[in-house]
Amino acid sequence: MEKNVKKTIVIPLIITIVVIGILYYVTIPPINIQSVQFWNFLIWCLIIIAVCFGVPRAHDASTSFISDFIDGINREGLGYIFKFRERRAARKQAKADGDKSAVPKRSWLFWVIALIIFLFLGIFVGQIASSPLFNARAYSGLLEVKEGNFAEDISEISMKSVPVVDRDTAVRLGSRTIGEMSDLVSQFAIDEGADSYTQINYESQPYRVAPLIYADPIKWLMNTWEGLPGFVTVNMATQDTQLVRLPEGHYMHISTGEHFNNYLYRYVRFQFPFEIFGEAAFELNDEGEPYWIVPTVKMRIGLFGGEDYDGAILVNACTGETTKYALDEVPSWCDKVFTADLVYGQLGYYGKYRSGFINSLIGQTGVLVPTGSPAPGLFNDSESSSSVGGGYNYLAINDDVYMYTGMTSANSDESLVGFALVNLRTKEPRYYTCAGATESSAMSSAEGQVQQMSYKATFPLLLNIADRPTYFLSLKDAAGLVKMYAFVDVQQYQIVGTGSTVADAQNAYIAALTNDDQVEIDEGAIAESGILPSVDGQIEAIESVVFDGNTRYYFKLAGDPVIYIAGISANENMPFLRAGSRVSVMYTEKDNTREVTALTLL
Repeated sequence: MEKNVKKTIVIPLIITIVVIGILYYVTIPPINIQSVQFWNFLIWCLIIIAVCFGVPRAHDASTSFISDFIDGINREGLGYIFKFRERRAARKQAKADGDKSAVPKRSWLFWVIALIIFLFLGIFVGQIASSPLFNARAYSGLLEVKEGNFAEDISEISMKSVPVVDRDTAVRLGSRTIGEMSDLVSQFAIDEGADSYTQINYESQPYRVAPLIYADPIKWLMNTWEGLPGFVTVNMATQDTQLVRLPEGHYMHISTGEHFNNYLYRYVRFQFPFEIFGEAAFELNDEGEPYWIVPTVKMRIGLFGGEDYDGAILVNACTGETTKYALDEVPSWCDKVFTADLVYGQLGYYGKYRSGFINSLIGQTGVLVPTGSPAPGLFNDSESSSSVGGGYNYLAINDDVYMYTGMTSANSDESLVGFALVNLRTKEPRYYTCAGATESSAMSSAEGQVQQMSYKATFPLLLNIADRPTYFLSLKDAAGLVKMYAFVDVQQYQIVGTGSTVADAQNAYIAALTNDDQVEIDEGAIAESGILPSVDGQIEAIESVVFDGNTRYYFKLAGDPVIYIAGISANENMPFLRAGSRVSVMYTEKDNTREVTALTLL
């Protein structure tokens, strides 16, 4: 009896505990009923229990069946094999006579299988009940979008702080930097995963930062006791790239490149077993210390729907110190609590379902979609950015990082109806109504300006130039190197300024704006912004020339040998200017002349 108990209970119990423990350690699911991963973990636990306890019993049952079968053959000969009908009839008769031993009992295995089926049905029903089909308005309300004023909310920033390289270029720069470090390149690599190279604001400059990881498992085994020696920073405005080495004894020990207990998600799971984690981001605090920002997830709709973040866990990558914050308490130096993909998806839900689920499919009145998102349909409830022709970019405002994306109509045409900005720390959204061109149209327009070069445009960044929403793009050659820059007006995307430097491209863009009769531009806004150089003086000589039906005015200022060229758009009083008139002139450099963009009488 003791031997049978050991065989059927004790040993299977030990094996079950060990296997389930290993499963938990590997998969690290949250103990939370709102996590599908937890439900799947329970299903696997039941399967493990069924296998570990069922195999010994199945072995005993099969052994008993074989033994009875052999005894029957010994009693009745080979004819016993073909008497299965008689045996079945005998069992039925015994059951009719009230013999309980002839009635098969439902074993514990039956209930385990029933529970597994119940869990599968629970996941299925929970996902359906939490879907936009029954909760369209709730999905639309995940992001409380408010109208904003572009000129007031987005101030003009210095071109010295504008990112001129995209993520792909930052990855190239980072790889080149570690390749120059002979003592590190053989042991470590830069984390170039999809969630790496986080864009942050650091020292009032846009940076992308990425941690080092171990080159392979053998290199991990050789270096894990000391940790990861540093991280890479790429200044996106100056392209200055540095491998920041941490002091010896203060290397990073908590990382997504680690294994076992120091693996980031396992490290925080053991401290916060009930929290659902979002995608972690690598950042630097104001003192330059490396931190991991691990958002905590809250399902807002039903059991499994409406994924949102309600806080964040900050992990010091060197010391392992962890602190959990509510969303409104997260330190201001954190730039990325929310992932761009999450808020992009919620923005899609806002535009698609704000008038109900049926309207998103039929009629589609007032339905908007982020550029790059598929048109509304029955089987594409999830929102994701497209790598071709649409998506999002990042914008720095008041030391916070915002996700930017355009919004277009449901029929996915090439016109923009507005654009949205979402703060990635607080998830505060702003929507700006602005008819214009989509990002893909702006990219094509910029490429068309230099079509002889066959350059490819990066996804645009949204800027405020003279109180006008303007796309800024980099133009790269076939090798992926940035060769030129372009500014494209959002509302009039045929207005493009390109140049080999950001300043040249900006000057060309301002000149194109001021010389376009269809554009109403606030000259005062240009003057206040300090975008263009200006000069005050007295006109020494002035002449007018008609060229292609347009009158152009050529003049010189006293004591200045440079020739200034102005159109009637510079000032409506141009025809009345004479030698001796005092003026204030804003201009762009063009060869040996200066193109006047705005002129004011003094």
